[in-house]
Amino acid sequence: MKQFPLKLVSRRMLAPTVGHYVFLRDDGEPLDFIPGQFIQVHFQYADGTATKRSYSLATLHDHALGAGETVEIAVSFVPGGAATALFEGLGDGEQVQASGPFGRFCLMPADSNRRYLLIGTGTGVTPYRSMLPQLETLIRERGIQVVLLFGARTPAELLYGDEFRAFADRHPQHFRFVPCFSRELPEQPHADVRRGYVQQFLDEFAPDAAGDIAYLCGNPNMVDACFEALKGHGLPVPQIRREKYVSSK
Repeated sequence: MKQFPLKLVSRRMLAPTVGHYVFLRDDGEPLDFIPGQFIQVHFQYADGTATKRSYSLATLHDHALGAGETVEIAVSFVPGGAATALFEGLGDGEQVQASGPFGRFCLMPADSNRRYLLIGTGTGVTPYRSMLPQLETLIRERGIQVVLLFGARTPAELLYGDEFRAFADRHPQHFRFVPCFSRELPEQPHADVRRGYVQQFLDEFAPDAAGDIAYLCGNPNMVDACFEALKGHGLPVPQIRREKYVSSK
């Protein structure tokens, strides 16, 4: 697939080891994508060997208005990692080469489910941020229910947590945001905050084969555990959509 240049516009830290990067496609073309898809960033190791890394698109964009301009991703920093060195050294206005979009971890137009169970850990929550405008439309048009179970170790690592909580506050009858902290709770936890791992709380939401479609994204162990649990509740495999994130240097 053809590569294209992305120019860095801004960045901010989402967590101690995760940065949010905003790019503009620098060849005058839009990046037309479906929320849930990812891009690949291409670069070279110090010895000149070509390599690439995949990043889910975090971009919030109303696709009814046409293709968007900005390209937003969340980047986990890995000590000694080649991709980490690339992104940490990138200055405003500088370019990286990318390709895409790729992937099928998307909401399907033909879905007629009553509820989405969105389950993620770490940067695996990124595609769900991108899906928020679509989910808002589905809430308005079909009255769907959504539960977002998000696993993090500490409150400082709850990526986009304020945005998900604000969305839940705007749609209290339809969207529940359930952060699950494995190491440390917030000082004044919301009633939907849980202590533990996301897979421990699936039963609380009574997964139902007749009405639910589940999305699993993030740590492979979490994805596998939730996949087996959901099958145990009777969900057929086509109603469990998975994307595993494996960190690499």
